[in-house]
Amino acid sequence: MIKQEFTFASTASITAKALLLGAALSATGGAYAAGDKGDVTLAYVEWSSEVASTNVVKAVLEEQGYNVELKSLSAAAMWQAVAFGDADGMVAAWLPTTHEDYMKKVSAKIEDLGVNLDGTKLGLVVPTYSKLNSIEDLKTQGDDIDDRIIGIEPGAGLTRLTEKVVEDYGLEDIDLRTGSGATMTAALDNAIKGKRDIVVTGWTPHWMFARWDLKYLDDPKNVYGGAEQIHTIARLGLKEDMPEVYSILDNFHWTPEQMGQVMLKNQEKDADPYETAKAWVDSHPDIVKGWLPATAQ
Repeated sequence: MIKQEFTFASTASITAKALLLGAALSATGGAYAAGDKGDVTLAYVEWSSEVASTNVVKAVLEEQGYNVELKSLSAAAMWQAVAFGDADGMVAAWLPTTHEDYMKKVSAKIEDLGVNLDGTKLGLVVPTYSKLNSIEDLKTQGDDIDDRIIGIEPGAGLTRLTEKVVEDYGLEDIDLRTGSGATMTAALDNAIKGKRDIVVTGWTPHWMFARWDLKYLDDPKNVYGGAEQIHTIARLGLKEDMPEVYSILDNFHWTPEQMGQVMLKNQEKDADPYETAKAWVDSHPDIVKGWLPATAQ
């Protein structure tokens, strides 16, 4: 965006002109102050992909005059928040596999607005230099990874699927270590620096695939399922209560490459995900325009 500077003769002149400008904008409806149109709450999980997408949606909604609050929750709590009206929506629903159980429990209490990102994947991930190529290999080569898989949050759908992998593949001697997305990538970083073998639970899109050379282990039993999609979910009644917000959520969609731009930027030192999102929104007006209802374009 181009920043313009204006110089006025005095403080009084500035005040007067500001009042006149405000009155004119109010009369024409040409601009909105932050929060003029009401409050919106978005729920999300602390995955790098969902931090990116949720902050981008927040930036767009705030440009349209809404005050937006973000709620970082566990996956189960995120779905419940939308289902019971504690959140207006989310753009972080991984379907049909990862969040399948949550969807089944609250499907009658939410509205699925469809896909906002296509081409996701889940599975066990290793550095490309690893001799491990299949989940089956873990039965005989567990010593190479200290008999452990580094996972994320205990309540995540990916963790649930990985527990099933341990069971279905007979990996009783392998310990699934849960933690968070941050602890998982930290362990991966340390292993790669020492060129040691490691297995982590991973997903695409994720910035780690841009930073390191990684590969998925083959899943011959297809426990993790095929490619997934990320959906947008709204609370019932949002369309009637806030039709413009509903329309923006309904129209929101982007590509893994576009999401990757935001995720990578968020990995820089002292990066602020909201500021990163605002900068991306400002530099991609044509994409954002397609998310807005016709009346806002």
